[in-house]
Amino acid sequence: MTTQATYPIGTPGRPWGATEKADWLSRQRRKRSFETDVLAAVERLRPGFDVEEYGRLDYGPDRYPLLAVRSRDWQDGLPAALVTGGVHGYETSGVHGALQFVERHMAGYAGRINLLVAPCVSPWAYERIQRWNMHAVDPNRSFRDDSPAQESAALMRLVAPLRDRLLVHVDLHETTDTDESEFRPALAARDGVAYVPDEVPDGFYLVGDSDNPQPEFQRAVIAAVAQVTHIAPADRDGAIIGSPMVAPGVINYPVKRLGLCAGITDARYVTTTEVYPDSPRATPEQCNAAQVAAVCAAIDFALAHMHTE
Repeated sequence: MTTQATYPIGTPGRPWGATEKADWLSRQRRKRSFETDVLAAVERLRPGFDVEEYGRLDYGPDRYPLLAVRSRDWQDGLPAALVTGGVHGYETSGVHGALQFVERHMAGYAGRINLLVAPCVSPWAYERIQRWNMHAVDPNRSFRDDSPAQESAALMRLVAPLRDRLLVHVDLHETTDTDESEFRPALAARDGVAYVPDEVPDGFYLVGDSDNPQPEFQRAVIAAVAQVTHIAPADRDGAIIGSPMVAPGVINYPVKRLGLCAGITDARYVTTTEVYPDSPRATPEQCNAAQVAAVCAAIDFALAHMHTE
């Protein structure tokens, strides 16, 4: 297991400064194409949906348009749902699951719910299969006023007019083996703290909002995903990634206080998916399908229960 002492950048016990961050940035390499994988896919969706550019990252020499797909038949009298993917760029099925949902299912909700989908919130990180943006900032801890992450700030501006009108928000993520082999050790090194190893759960799980847990909603999403891929069990302490499991495959975080993407709205129904793509029991196709199943189940539950307290 990697420890802070063996992480190749920085001095144990000392937070990174500009030199260490520059060293980290110099090691990042483009490994796949946002233009090919995401922009081209969004272009194919234009005949059926409205596409808007809600921001642009100028990460010289690279520039990335931030795109969202919106229901063409948007009606102010209908409830609305938000789907976000790729907040962490390395979490592949979040991006492709969001795109697959738009392509295969979004039109089926026309006239019942308005939909807004931001499929790749962090394109620079998507290309480099990285958790952070180019400034070594985690966008998914940066959804707050005066955000240090351009990706997070742009999404918050997009969603602001809908913040108190959204019924449901599904944020699509993955938990990977590299969380323990790379990203959490890098975080400890960056912040100058000790790295404490944890288990990577084998299977899908959800992170609900501890201030608004909605247990029946979370259970409905888990039940739908269980038809596609396996659900993560609790570890020997009854936890998943250090948090108590409150129902099969469900843990809760204080999403707003942590600056997580799932906390950017006042939606009644909110969840963060966590797919495990490194499992020998899951294929990339299953991972994408699990994300799609979660989105559809979340929207279906929200529509069925929108008039209940």
